[in-house]
Amino acid sequence: QLVESGGGSVQAGGSLRLSCAASGYTYSSYCMGWFRQAPGKEREGVATISTEDDTADYADSVKGRFTISKDNAKNTLSLQMNSLKPEDTATYYCATGYVGGALLRPQSYSYWGQGTQVTVS
Repeated sequence: QLVESGGGSVQAGGSLRLSCAASGYTYSSYCMGWFRQAPGKEREGVATISTEDDTADYADSVKGRFTISKDNAKNTLSLQMNSLKPEDTATYYCATGYVGGALLRPQSYSYWGQGTQVTVS
């Protein structure tokens, strides 16, 4: 089970930190990530992190602004979002259960949280 938290409303230029609490089985996936979906748009990859060596990968649109991290002791995945822009407005999802394929591709993951809303005005 994956449970996201930390979403909310913020002004452009502000920051938010998202968290995802994962059960032990889902946390053991090779790779975990954050994805987002804006109204009328397809779900897209934001950032992923390897559970083996902490290698991170980011979408070009968030590089330098977002940072993904994990806490193995607490089985949590986090996304620090700085310098937020209105175009970052979306529902953000935590994902794990990597099944193969491109790391930032939503179809590469089998377990999803319920999502948390981020609104930037």
